[in-house]
Amino acid sequence: MVVPQGIREQLGLVPGEVEITVLGTRVQIEQPGTRLRSVGGHLLLPAGDTLTSEEIRELRLADQR
Repeated sequence: MVVPQGIREQLGLVPGEVEITVLGTRVQIEQPGTRLRSVGGHLLLPAGDTLTSEEIRELRLADQR
């Protein structure tokens, strides 16, 4: 499956394995170990979870691409 470049950049997807889940009439694609969820164009982190400095840096770099 090929995900368009703009969507990959927006979500910070990188080459590698993904998990595909069917949710009713929707398909959800996630990279294993990803804690962030995209909802309405916003990235959400589960309550009580934190990001490392490296994870924050990677998100910022992905947003600049």
